[in-house]
Amino acid sequence: MKICVPIQEDKGLDSIAYSHFGSAPFFLIYDLEKEETKVIENKDLHHAHGMCQPLKALGGETVEAVLVGGIGAGALMKLSNQGVRAYRVTGETVLQNIERLKRNELAEFSIHNSCSQHDCGH
Repeated sequence: MKICVPIQEDKGLDSIAYSHFGSAPFFLIYDLEKEETKVIENKDLHHAHGMCQPLKALGGETVEAVLVGGIGAGALMKLSNQGVRAYRVTGETVLQNIERLKRNELAEFSIHNSCSQHDCGH
């Protein structure tokens, strides 16, 4: 399983998950089976509000889950339509949130708890 975690700066697994998917400068891609990481730039960083294209943002990377502080309903639906699930992170490191995901301790986002604007206060 490959996991995507939006981040502000690359500190590997010690990075802190970013508060919003669409405005994250980078994405850390973590392969659970291979225990490998890769960091890519957000290819859709400067989109208009409400127009996030998560698959464009990921630049062709295929992931099964996104761990993030917040995500808009449009991006959430586009990811969901591709079979990608999104989970709300805590303010811990990427590694700590991955461990929480493995233990089923992260809440999954739904349309009802997604963000309605970039400054929604997640």
